Amino acid sequence: MSSRRFGSDAAHSLRGTLHQAVALALVLTLAWAPVAQAERTPFKPGWNLFSPAQDVEIGRKVAEDAERQLPIVNDSRIENYLNSLGRRLAAKAPYEKYPYQFKLVNDRAINAFCLPGGFIYVNRGVIENADNEAQLAGVMAHEISHAALRHGTNQASKAYAAQVPLALLGGMLGSNSVGAVLAQIGAGFATNSILLKYSRDAERQADLLGAQILYDAGYDPRGMPQFFEKLQAQSKGGGMPQWLSSHPNPENRVGGVNGEIEKLGGAPPNYRTDSAEFRSIRRMVMALPAPEKGGAATSSATRSTGRSGRPELPSTRYQSYQNGLLRMSYPDNWKSYGQEGAVTFAPEGGIVDDGRGNAALAYGVIVNVFEVQSDRTGQVTLEDATDQLIDDLRHSNPAVRIARRHERVRIGGLRALSTYLTNDSPTGGKEYLWLVTVLRPEGLVYFVSVAPERDYDNFDQAFQNMLSSVRFPR
Repeated sequence: MSSRRFGSDAAHSLRGTLHQAVALALVLTLAWAPVAQAERTPFKPGWNLFSPAQDVEIGRKVAEDAERQLPIVNDSRIENYLNSLGRRLAAKAPYEKYPYQFKLVNDRAINAFCLPGGFIYVNRGVIENADNEAQLAGVMAHEISHAALRHGTNQASKAYAAQVPLALLGGMLGSNSVGAVLAQIGAGFATNSILLKYSRDAERQADLLGAQILYDAGYDPRGMPQFFEKLQAQSKGGGMPQWLSSHPNPENRVGGVNGEIEKLGGAPPNYRTDSAEFRSIRRMVMALPAPEKGGAATSSATRSTGRSGRPELPSTRYQSYQNGLLRMSYPDNWKSYGQEGAVTFAPEGGIVDDGRGNAALAYGVIVNVFEVQSDRTGQVTLEDATDQLIDDLRHSNPAVRIARRHERVRIGGLRALSTYLTNDSPTGGKEYLWLVTVLRPEGLVYFVSVAPERDYDNFDQAFQNMLSSVRFPR
């Protein structure tokens, strides 16, 4: 046998072996790929008298009623964030593709709810208590699942069928009769509405489908049971959080969702847990004014219409404020709103409507923490951090301009920068913003003192007194 023939046979044999190996790998890949899909719990929407289009019609009608009763937060950046996150999740929901919309409710109770057709409301308490974006996404995916599985109108269908002979049902549910049907079964907006009174099985389905949605959207699905566990731990010291108490069997939910995650094969590759945008929005939410007692639909307890009368001048008497970030004083005729690192100080009438339905601070001081992006060495200067913050402020306030560049000052005994900015005032004309920044272990702590240009001199001394009183913990 010639060496040439031997080489040819060996090459042929090698190619055959390689083809077999590739074929085997392909078979294994194809066999493995659908495992997560095949193992997951299957679902199917229940019996329903309503069409998916009528789900949307019902949801829209009830949402109008809800928004007359709820303190909706009208902040475009927060709403854009919720809708961006929510629609990313909803894109992975099965069945009908509803026109999902998401709104924030100024309520610190940890709760969320979904109306038919994908009208979803999230309390600020959910965002404030979530440790990361995956936990918030878990709550939202659960509510999306209620819409996808049509739980609300399934409940309404069963309630209506119990009142009307089945022989008459077929001709009763035209588009003109939806309002009459809702009125008959008491399906307006209320906490005990049939549209929100889900069965235990419906809640279990929403948990498991929610975990699937998280997985398919690239989020760590463990964020959902982690949030459950956190809320259960909180409940040991007092009453059950509203979202758990209104969703039966909280003790069994963690095990059920973890079981579904095992079926999915754990977290997806390159899963997402958190984002800088979530952390920024969470700080904004925590700095919102407290909910108005009585539940009127507004985002501020001291909110007034723009271009109205000026608030009274700052008092010369001061009261003390302290949180985990700092201690400082503010005029005793002002109020403080927020908690932890995010707080707003404002006089009565200092928070106004900007004319587009958004709450805006026209007079007062904001204290917050900005998350700085470090360079490759992990270092960042105070100047660079301040420039990053100003760029971020311009992102949500395009009219912001620098009036006076950085000047070195000291605050609380630490090196700081003072920068003066201008912006369009929600009361009309221009406003001054005095920005003071200081680097701390928590991030870039910043103070924004704001008043309309025409009134700034009347508030300047109070602003200086407040910042002079700042003390940081050692």
